[in-house]
Amino acid sequence: MANASRMTSYQRREQLIAVGRALFASKGFEAVSVEEIAANAKVSKPIVYEHFGGKEGLYAVVVDREMRSLTDALAGSLSDTDAPPRQIVERAALALLTYIEENTEGFQVLVRDSPSTDPAGSFSSLLGDVSVRVEQILSQWFRRQHLPAKGAPYYAQMLVGLTVFTGQYWANQRKVSKEQLAAHIVNLAWHGLSRLEAKPELRYEGAKARKLQEKRPAAPTDEESHTTVDAEPRADTDTTPGAEPTGTGPTEESQDMLG
Repeated sequence: MANASRMTSYQRREQLIAVGRALFASKGFEAVSVEEIAANAKVSKPIVYEHFGGKEGLYAVVVDREMRSLTDALAGSLSDTDAPPRQIVERAALALLTYIEENTEGFQVLVRDSPSTDPAGSFSSLLGDVSVRVEQILSQWFRRQHLPAKGAPYYAQMLVGLTVFTGQYWANQRKVSKEQLAAHIVNLAWHGLSRLEAKPELRYEGAKARKLQEKRPAAPTDEESHTTVDAEPRADTDTTPGAEPTGTGPTEESQDMLG
């Protein structure tokens, strides 16, 4: 294998990680062999064993890198708890979709069936950690709105599940931009099915929203403006350009659901 002598040990390791990531993403862990990894990297099998001890070791490194990248992205999006709740939802949705856009193969590795390894390092474990953080944010906001906080864990699971499963679908069906998809996610999460906007747009995150924010005078935050569950401006006072009417405030039924 003449090609093997042209790389440093670090370069070879990075090449094998890239090859392994692509194969695990397209075929899954069980269907990939050390022989296939070596053939795609144009090296001998002993080179793979030398660096990782086998495909299990290579898979573990790939998963660890992707988990750290996704964790950092999501943690950053949920760090500013003083931001308006809708902005946090927008930011978190965009953070996940940006990760998927920039690390498509890595995301496919994470969501595929994985071998029985350390459950603490699994994708489901990561989603559990994210759900706990979202629950904490929702609980704080519910209390500020004088709403029962006992439903916060369930709403957290709903929001995380909605975003993640939609992201999985979008990873293979990219017919809209990440900003458009994030707006649709927020549209459903924020307004509910009965008050969906016909043409949803992000109000805080994304290039277009930032441009509009620069042109718009400072406005009171959601918490300062309203004390009901619907913390967004009503349709008759919404100054967002192109905003569609969103109906009236929450019904008694929606308040009961929070309880």
